[in-house]
Amino acid sequence: MKATGIIRRIDDLGRIVIPKEIRKTMHIRESDPLEIFTERDGAIILKKYSPIGELGNSAKLYAESIAAQIPHTICICDQDCVIAAAGPNAKKLIGKLLDEKAEEALIDRKHILMDREKEDFFPLILDFPEVFRYVCLSTIIAESEAVGFVCILSIEDELDDQEFKIAKIASDFLGKQLET
Repeated sequence: MKATGIIRRIDDLGRIVIPKEIRKTMHIRESDPLEIFTERDGAIILKKYSPIGELGNSAKLYAESIAAQIPHTICICDQDCVIAAAGPNAKKLIGKLLDEKAEEALIDRKHILMDREKEDFFPLILDFPEVFRYVCLSTIIAESEAVGFVCILSIEDELDDQEFKIAKIASDFLGKQLET
């Protein structure tokens, strides 16, 4: 645990204001769910809650099932990073942070098919050396909230409507899975 040197008081309703700098570095946006943990020594720990993280191994198995059928990289992402991946480059992608524009696309609940050669392209993954030429994103929506993406990535082979439909089916399924 990292000490920040910031001290806050609790108001009469039990609220604590988290400073803007901390929210920005931790990628905490307004209305993001946080889990509260307590420890025996009196520490209170706030952890960003990821509904997609609840899928755990199921997300990994689902990505592997899709990757077995198509020759591309499949990623399942929460609002901040890649939580499961299968196919080429998969091991390098797990845990990588998403680009800021990907977060914007998530807020807008977009389903996108992109080509690096076109103007609307943005890199999906921050600080990732292999830049994928083709990217397909489909937003996972659970309980009316955009909670993540299913992504199909390709370095060489162009993605088309078939991959777009696969990503859409996968995002719809995972959204329904989270609602049960």
